[in-house]
Amino acid sequence: MPLGTTKNYFPTREALLQAAANRMTELHVAAVHRLRDTTPADVTATDVAELYPALLRRAVAEDPTHVLAMVELYLEAVRRPGVRAALSRMAVANAEASAELHQTAGLPSTTRDTGLLDAYFLGVAISLLALPEDALHEVGLADPYALGLGLFSAAVPRAATGKPGAQATGTS
Repeated sequence: MPLGTTKNYFPTREALLQAAANRMTELHVAAVHRLRDTTPADVTATDVAELYPALLRRAVAEDPTHVLAMVELYLEAVRRPGVRAALSRMAVANAEASAELHQTAGLPSTTRDTGLLDAYFLGVAISLLALPEDALHEVGLADPYALGLGLFSAAVPRAATGKPGAQATGTS
């Protein structure tokens, strides 16, 4: 798009960044809803756990543009309230949709749990993209599959068995 046309639609840098954040929100939520809508009724906690290594591989090895755009938007959100508001809507919508998906699999996940999972995921993805292989090996981040499962295990509630995703007992 020519610069003049872009400026007609987005007269300021903040307007452009807000639009980018809003678009990322739409894409992110739509992807989670598609996943939820195509999830079989008999999906298990293990099936959901296996999604995270696949998502991490895709986000880092196959198409890092989404993660890189997120990093840029998060940095801009520190300085720009409008971008912060757009990212806030995305984080909440994604956490809610992810919690619904987890609950379909019988997991007791809340929006807090899936919000933490998203934050962990973004941090690990940034590390995998930014650090050289030798550093990843040295700090124990060289196995994206194990990292994906570890992210899931770190954020999903555990029952007395200690197994990720096990049903809560109903006691508080």
